Amino acid sequence: MLNRYRLPAVLLLATALCPAQDSVEKVVDQVAERARREFDVPGIAVAIVKDGNIVLAKGYGVRRQGESAPVTAQSLFRIASNTKAFTTAALAMLVDEGKIRWDDPVTEHMPGFQLYDPYVTREMTIRDLLTHRSGLGLGAGDLMFFPPGNLGRDEIIRRLRFIKPATSFRSAYAYDNLLYIVAGQLIPAVTGKSWDDFVRDRIFTPLGMTNTFTDVRALKNGKDVATPHNDLSGKLEALPQEDMDSSAPAGAIITCVADLAKWMTVQLNGGAFGNGRLFSAAQSREMWSAQTILPIEELPKDSPAVFAATQPNFHAYGLGWDLRDYRGKKLVGHTGALSGFVSRTALVPELKLGIVILTNQEVTAAHAAIANTVIDRYLGVPDADWVAAYSARLKKQRAEGEEAVRKAAGQRNPNTKPALPLASYAGRYRDAWYGDM
Repeated sequence: MLNRYRLPAVLLLATALCPAQDSVEKVVDQVAERARREFDVPGIAVAIVKDGNIVLAKGYGVRRQGESAPVTAQSLFRIASNTKAFTTAALAMLVDEGKIRWDDPVTEHMPGFQLYDPYVTREMTIRDLLTHRSGLGLGAGDLMFFPPGNLGRDEIIRRLRFIKPATSFRSAYAYDNLLYIVAGQLIPAVTGKSWDDFVRDRIFTPLGMTNTFTDVRALKNGKDVATPHNDLSGKLEALPQEDMDSSAPAGAIITCVADLAKWMTVQLNGGAFGNGRLFSAAQSREMWSAQTILPIEELPKDSPAVFAATQPNFHAYGLGWDLRDYRGKKLVGHTGALSGFVSRTALVPELKLGIVILTNQEVTAAHAAIANTVIDRYLGVPDADWVAAYSARLKKQRAEGEEAVRKAAGQRNPNTKPALPLASYAGRYRDAWYGDM
């Protein structure tokens, strides 16, 4: 009699911890469509991997607002800063091969590398390039490549020496892209092969990521391609496909959720795939280890209660990955944002669970609501209405922003005017790192 009742209990537990595929797909169908409507997102693609298997790879909505072509699992999106994990993986492979070490000075491999401060130039290591603690200010120098211009990667790196630091070396976290461009250029310096060729030949091809690219031509010439959108003008509008080649190692990869499912699987397997291995388990642990400790932001007092339940106990940046905990489980992931595209990857190593969400609208609430819903489902916790929670937060933030703008505008003196005629200000202005205006 005892065994007769034990088996159903085990089955119930297994069902709670690993929901059936149909139920997961139904939940994602519902939350993705709600998120699309609530946050005005034309198209979303989602992939889920669990225990080495692809549970879901599916598209929702349309590739371009006002048209009928659907988003599919093969639809191409930009993943923006989710590219950074590919760059660090490429470097990890070189560490495994003994060609570099994480704590090598950058100048050992790139003698011409130079920052504003000679001390920082000398002490900057490969690890420092990847951990957002260089002393550069938030987004320092991004205007050299965004909006896209005509500066190449090497010229952007040369101009780094003219950017004054905002803080002392290794004393503060400030997210930057320029040093990931440097990290990418280490690859040709060490191997003679471009970053683009290296990630294609050593990562995309072995994993069978046949629909993944680094060149904007994939977006301009492909047939199943998501169009970027935003609503900054006050209404949702399509945007052009931009060339991000000069900043590629920081954020230019173009891919689909079907391919990213393979990427998440190899990450959850510690670098192993099939009969091969991209990088060692030791390097996997290194990339997922805390390098820069980040503060835990305090929630506003009037935040929905559901956010309090998921406040992290730790938050750090690894090597190309954001690290925190979610309901007591380690969460490894990243977000990415470029004109008209935002993306999210979320890995829960303890559950062997990976989620990727790609969208073609500049709103992060949609992918956050979907990711949290899926993780909650696999954790077996009570359902939370994440779409409603993020919608309330977004409306509050927008209202506060509009109020701040009104307040600032109200403090202007309408009776002032420029000291000189406007024509007197016209001319050519030169900045050492930005160039001519």
